[in-house]
Amino acid sequence: MISVMKIIDIHTHGAGGADTSAASADQILHMAEIHGSRGVSEIIPAVFPSTIGTMRKDMEAIKQAIERQMTGQQRGTSSRIAGIYLEGPFLNRSRCGALDPLSFLEPAEHTLRQLIEGFEDVVKIITIAPELPGAARLIRAVSGMGITVSMGHSDASYAEAEAGFHAGARGITHIFNAMRGIHHREPGIAGFGLMHRDVYIEVIADPFHLDPGVIELIFRVKNPDRIIIISDTVRESLTKPAHERITGERDKLSGGSMTVAESTAGLIRMGLDRDLVMKSISENPERYLRG
Repeated sequence: MISVMKIIDIHTHGAGGADTSAASADQILHMAEIHGSRGVSEIIPAVFPSTIGTMRKDMEAIKQAIERQMTGQQRGTSSRIAGIYLEGPFLNRSRCGALDPLSFLEPAEHTLRQLIEGFEDVVKIITIAPELPGAARLIRAVSGMGITVSMGHSDASYAEAEAGFHAGARGITHIFNAMRGIHHREPGIAGFGLMHRDVYIEVIADPFHLDPGVIELIFRVKNPDRIIIISDTVRESLTKPAHERITGERDKLSGGSMTVAESTAGLIRMGLDRDLVMKSISENPERYLRG
């Protein structure tokens, strides 16, 4: 187990039988206990795209869990719950991955207001597909509220991703997964994330979502200050083997298979530079969240 002053996982849906879709503060606190027991200091629970009403119930559960932690109702090794991550619903159906494409909505400010009203102080990150009609305007609105926009579940070209960045997006959601990949005549959103020096990229660094050679490529090419290792774990993670959670095609693997502390230990064993790897779970996500 890696030991640092603070290990941060900005993107986790659940673990060990608990997840954010249960609309239960107890489940959120259980998630925090599980991550904390594996050495993670801080987490941002991620809400799956669904109906506005369902997402708001899940957000309310996370907010209640945050309040319970702040009043001392959870102690010990639990990770601190640092806010809410909304993975959608403004995503591209053609790049749904393991998410339900029927829950995706067109980017619109009135929909955003319906979604986050009353949660503006705890929503930290929202994933938006930048190529969708109205996305640039929504990215500017979200960024203007002090909420970080990450681009993902996207079929964006390099130019469309760049336009999203200039509209205010600061990150790329789990690079290479559920997005257009790199082609020699069109680098796509993945190419933009890899090559642009200032955009942050989330990386699921378990042995299933990215080939080790691709992870090595990321650490050779990408600005090391902009790499963030995430777990993207779900309810079944840490209890059910990852190869049993493939929902069909290879790109439909549902959720990460290990905590960020465990995946970074594996990267160090692979021979990647320890200092750079450690930055990706500590300094980099902390800087990203500060804005």
